[in-house]
Amino acid sequence: MQRTALLLLALLASAFSYAQPADVTPIECGNCARWNTPQQPFRLFGNSYYIGTRGLSAVLIDTGAGLIVLDGALPQSAPRIAENIRTLGFELEDVRWVLNSHAHFDHAGGIAALARLSGARVGASTRGAEALRLGTVTADDPQAGYGAGNAFPALEPVTVIVDGGTLTLGNTRIRAHYTPGHTPGSTTWSWQSCEGERCVAMVYADSLNAVAAPGFRFSDSPTRVKQFRASIARVARLHCDIMVPVHPEFGELFARLEQGSDTLRFVDPNACRRYAAAARKRLQQTIADETDSAHVLRAK
Repeated sequence: MQRTALLLLALLASAFSYAQPADVTPIECGNCARWNTPQQPFRLFGNSYYIGTRGLSAVLIDTGAGLIVLDGALPQSAPRIAENIRTLGFELEDVRWVLNSHAHFDHAGGIAALARLSGARVGASTRGAEALRLGTVTADDPQAGYGAGNAFPALEPVTVIVDGGTLTLGNTRIRAHYTPGHTPGSTTWSWQSCEGERCVAMVYADSLNAVAAPGFRFSDSPTRVKQFRASIARVARLHCDIMVPVHPEFGELFARLEQGSDTLRFVDPNACRRYAAAARKRLQQTIADETDSAHVLRAK
């Protein structure tokens, strides 16, 4: 009897494992559990909502003619994002587009599952689309040195949204601003969200962090550094009333959420400039550290 019960449990476990789609298989990393902490969805302003986890942003836009989702976080985040969409009273099947900020596993990992569950199309920058199709970073990504640790569920097809190009759906026109540096395909997205006659400029700001795998040096390529600085300056110049950074910890999103139910509590016209200024300082420090390390190596 005991052997039969154990056999049944083994069969059930096997069946569950077999039934779980590969595109939601968890990625293990040092920050993944913290990043994937559940977060109740909430309205940002008008037709725009936060639907991500506590550590990884995702945004939903209700265009009146279907939904647009920005980013999918980790593969294991996809069911939580899907549930957040339902919690807000929307249908997952109404998602028409999933757009990506950049093709790292912590922002693109859940997109394949969300696209499969909803039937949505996927859009990204030219270089971002290249990485999404590969299911890993491109060879010139600063984090390429992590090798197999960069993998995430690959996607096909992916629609390219050109730099400065717009995607229009219902009452929303969302614009792509290429901001390469953190990755070659990094993209910041902007759109307008309205409540009655009051409209605000929304920005989904991609990472501006100079993060790299061991052995990679940004300062080895003056062209890359110049491009990174131009991306930071571009974000600073955006018309930006409400900013959602791809990692919410780099903004004041949750602090403002706790301020109450004021519909304007997320409005901060200086948010993008402040975000860019902090990124500029971090990039300068990274280059200084690389220069100091090079001097030490030469001295030896």
